Amino acid sequence: MTSSSSSSVYTCTECGANLNLNAAYLYPPDVYFEAGNKKTLSFSGIDTTKFRFEKEDKIMPFWETRNYWGIQRTRTKIKCNGCGRLVGHVYDDGPPMMVGNGQYGFGPSQVIPRAARYRFKIKALRVSSQT
Repeated sequence: MTSSSSSSVYTCTECGANLNLNAAYLYPPDVYFEAGNKKTLSFSGIDTTKFRFEKEDKIMPFWETRNYWGIQRTRTKIKCNGCGRLVGHVYDDGPPMMVGNGQYGFGPSQVIPRAARYRFKIKALRVSSQT
């Protein structure tokens, strides 16, 4: 699946709705994120009119990667506006929104405000080239 072309059209595999995802906002596949990037495509910006957002707050252990785990998971589900299928999640581990090493000199990403990252499951998207 080639997803780096700027003329790619991303649609929902369930209902075929055009999700209006712009490949110009697609992160390269080798970019490191704390929450991982396995079997997903990550965007820095999306057309929010094409999706519904649902808050999720679970208290149970989770492991995304060896270094990214916790007891309470707070995240936002991204659902297709057309059919309601879960297509991804919003994570707060995008690029830092500031220069420097955070408040009071702390370095971990939990202290430095970070941009949202919209992480879509590859199996929830159909990618085709625009002709």
